[in-house]
Amino acid sequence: MTAVTPSAWQTEPFPDSPQGWIDRAAEVAAVLSTDAAARDKAGATPYAEVRLLKESGLVTLLGPAEHGGGGQSWPTAYRVVREISKADGSVGQLLGYHYLWNWAARLVGTREQWEHVEAEAARNRWFFGGAVNPRDNDVVVTEDGEELVFTGRKSFSTGSKVSDVTVLEGVLEGTQTHIFAIVPSNSAGLTFHDDWDNIGQRLTESGSVTLDGVRTPWSSAAGFVDKVFQPRVYNTLNVPTIQLVFVNLYLGIAAGALETAAAYTRTKSRSWLHGGYDNAVDEPYVIDAYGDLTAKLWAAEALADRIAEEGERLHGDPDAVTEATRGEFEVRTAAAKAVATEVSLEITGRIFEVTGARATTSTEGLDRFWRNVRTHTLHDPVAYKRREVGRFVLTGEIPEPTWYS
Repeated sequence: MTAVTPSAWQTEPFPDSPQGWIDRAAEVAAVLSTDAAARDKAGATPYAEVRLLKESGLVTLLGPAEHGGGGQSWPTAYRVVREISKADGSVGQLLGYHYLWNWAARLVGTREQWEHVEAEAARNRWFFGGAVNPRDNDVVVTEDGEELVFTGRKSFSTGSKVSDVTVLEGVLEGTQTHIFAIVPSNSAGLTFHDDWDNIGQRLTESGSVTLDGVRTPWSSAAGFVDKVFQPRVYNTLNVPTIQLVFVNLYLGIAAGALETAAAYTRTKSRSWLHGGYDNAVDEPYVIDAYGDLTAKLWAAEALADRIAEEGERLHGDPDAVTEATRGEFEVRTAAAKAVATEVSLEITGRIFEVTGARATTSTEGLDRFWRNVRTHTLHDPVAYKRREVGRFVLTGEIPEPTWYS
């Protein structure tokens, strides 16, 4: 990775406004963009990239200001994820997931737990990873006195080796109860495997992880009091909050693709020899394509921002969240996910129409945008997101909270 000189960030105070943090993210993105294609090709563990996120303060964005955090809200976090993703989708995903795992303590934990986690995370600039895939009961949690023991294997573990702490998830033996706990990433028995070899999001450290008797105190089990979970409707906001991270990841990658393609068209594309124009930027079909794709992107971004603000009203008063307000937020988020998926795939695929054959060289690396979007948009079928919206429109039905709805 290009050498980073973070001295300016270390001597300057944190931004004091949402726009200030978005501007800070743009500064980080400018550094990442200088060698994004080369780093994608190398596929090396992104230690330097995560260090950049820490030195810039972006990892503390959601943390309490009194403990050294940015004191910002989810709408700002989404915009920051989008900004970083313009330059590097992998780093955008790492940061977005970091925000999610950091917030997980507030999502399901007791007040004492989440206040402790958020304070420590902000003070120490922890970077979070997560070994969480509740679709499969692949990790069993057993009791050993006042300790919990996690044993099993997870197929995915985004963040893995570059994280300071990892959120674990497993099912308590003999029950259907899922337990979440935060442990140091260097905990005994926690082994991350270098087996993430997908076509896109190559630097996300999303390989499998083995849990061979990883121990943590019962007191670290998020949301449990005297070994009994204390449920709230707010606990079910995990899916729409996660999905909005995905939405902004996709839109950021799409915006990056469009910006990179436009720069190529302006400086390198040649006009068609039979078109009658001296410059590619003057060709009507090129102008039309950029106008079409930009209009679609702007519309999708506006929808994402609007829904983020709607969600923040729920985050602002967790105890007031009802099944109805949660359900409507999930439906709105599902609509944004469907639109963002379609728009990002279209943009990252069509940019080659307006850049030309020479833009397909591996040196340019324009294919990384499509590979990144195509890989992550398969996380969960978008058809089921459209189904949530359709059922709500036709029957008023809101989605039942699951790990994916």
